[in-house]
Amino acid sequence: MQLRDILKLSLKSLLDQRLRSFLTILGIAVGIASVVLLTSIGEGIHRFTLAEFTQFGTNLIGINPGKATTLGTSGAVINNVRPLSMADEEALAKIPGVVDTVSVVQGNGPVKFGKRSRRTTIYGVGPAATKVWQFRVAQGRFLPPDDRRAPRSFVVLGAKVKQEIFRDVNPLGQLVRIAGERYRVIGVMETKGQMLGFDLDDAVYIPTQRAMSMFNLESLVEIDLLYKAGLQSSTIAEKARRVLIGIHGAEDFTITTQEQMLEVLGSVLDILTLAVGGLGAISLLVGGVGIITIMTIAVNERTPEIGLFRAIGADRNQILLLFLGEAVVLAGIGGLAGLVIGAGIAWLLELFVPALPTHTPWLYAVYAELLAAVIGLLAGVLPARNAAGLDPVEALRAE
Repeated sequence: MQLRDILKLSLKSLLDQRLRSFLTILGIAVGIASVVLLTSIGEGIHRFTLAEFTQFGTNLIGINPGKATTLGTSGAVINNVRPLSMADEEALAKIPGVVDTVSVVQGNGPVKFGKRSRRTTIYGVGPAATKVWQFRVAQGRFLPPDDRRAPRSFVVLGAKVKQEIFRDVNPLGQLVRIAGERYRVIGVMETKGQMLGFDLDDAVYIPTQRAMSMFNLESLVEIDLLYKAGLQSSTIAEKARRVLIGIHGAEDFTITTQEQMLEVLGSVLDILTLAVGGLGAISLLVGGVGIITIMTIAVNERTPEIGLFRAIGADRNQILLLFLGEAVVLAGIGGLAGLVIGAGIAWLLELFVPALPTHTPWLYAVYAELLAAVIGLLAGVLPARNAAGLDPVEALRAE
């Protein structure tokens, strides 16, 4: 019996049992579709989160007060003897390779204009914030480079704050009250959207020193450094560490490069993608059990046929290939159907639910198809061996 004959017989057998074959293919298709859909969602979330995280650029280093044993975060607890100061920022700005710096203070308070009031996030930042964070001004201008110790009471509004407070009124030049203090509006930021759950448009920006006085703070919450493209972040971080140790006398601060943050975030998201893919793989195992069941039934029903093949000269290996071929064909067709279904559902989700980003990683899809074929092969081994091991005479007598 030639390989061509084995393939023809395998397909004929599957067509003769259409309903049984369809149900088996459906089980594998559901498993593959689950793997593709879940990994698409996981990869979509992965890419979306990284894109949101890097929207401020990739050449950033954050410095927070207090020595942390893990990665520092914005808003770290200030527990060091010497807080981060404006003088620290000035010293860091002189490091070779550093393009610019921005000091950051954060708080919360009401913004009032006329009878309208909105409680929002208040950022105290330096004039280089738009350059360091890749912000753009939609109207007017950003905070000017005033004397850091006595800056003028200017404010730049986030897009949402402008819309809620001023509606259709031009805000430029208007006076607003922020936490009871008067500020003149000199600009409105472009829409930036959300980053990791923080609405960057629902905020206002005032000079750092005024924010420190407003919230009665002695330390900056963070100093961000923007360094030249092509330089190693570790080199700039080490220079910053030496500068601050020279000023503070001890390493009572935490330096975090963006590569470190992305590495941790990326590893967490990779685990998430693998985890959701593993959930889908459980469905594949269920499909494999279905193949074992169907092939075992097929062997029992086709015992006389097996005996006839053996009687006309087919050897055990050919009988083994015959049943293994059927199992692999079932898994292969089911896998292709699952790829189409899973990718189709992922595309529809992205189309109708834009808030749930999806991205089909075709490498995972290929792996899923190969896994389906392997499962079909493994699931068909035991029934095929049983078929190949039947005695020809006994098999013919089963007629």
